[in-house]
Amino acid sequence: MRIVEEFGNTFDIFLKAMLVTLQVTAISVLIAVVIGLFFAFLKISKMKILTLIADFYIYIVRGTPLIVQIFIFYFGLTSLNISQFWSVALGLAFHNGAYIAEIFRGSIQSIDKGQMEAGRSLGMSNFLTMRRIILPQAFRRALPPLGNQFIIALKDSSLAAFIGMSELFNVATTLGANNFDNMTYLIIVAVYYLFLVLLLSLLVRFIEKKMSASD
Repeated sequence: MRIVEEFGNTFDIFLKAMLVTLQVTAISVLIAVVIGLFFAFLKISKMKILTLIADFYIYIVRGTPLIVQIFIFYFGLTSLNISQFWSVALGLAFHNGAYIAEIFRGSIQSIDKGQMEAGRSLGMSNFLTMRRIILPQAFRRALPPLGNQFIIALKDSSLAAFIGMSELFNVATTLGANNFDNMTYLIIVAVYYLFLVLLLSLLVRFIEKKMSASD
């Protein structure tokens, strides 16, 4: 069967592309978590101007297509001699950060307000109470939707193909065009994405079980 044969023939090529996909996804997600946590705190701030800044950022991300954001970051940052890889990573981080911010905001606000009051009664500052009491509980609640967002980020990384990054989707379309057989390579790349999503899902499930066991 041609698909099985080509899967073996192109394994080395797709493996390199898969590593690029994993790298850009992992880095963008890590940056997005930092961005998301920062804007989540702005969202729950009592200062109206900070809440408006967070709302504006989230509105911009939700109101414009991801591909447009990636192109803006690519053409904007490469003109400053920032590499293609980092342009894509930052573009994906900017996009996912808005959704992660809402995940963290909801998780933090779902924690009983009495938890903060209890921490304050023990002599801890707001910051210390947030770090030691609120955030650990909020992170546990945020983990399932965060896992979903990480999977979305992984699949969204395929849009980097449109600026020429040699990730999975770009390699598949290039091989398909060169061999006049797009369907074969699209099916092959779909298998790679399914494999990566399965691994990520298992990792999130493992972390959930570990955190549940520690409660």
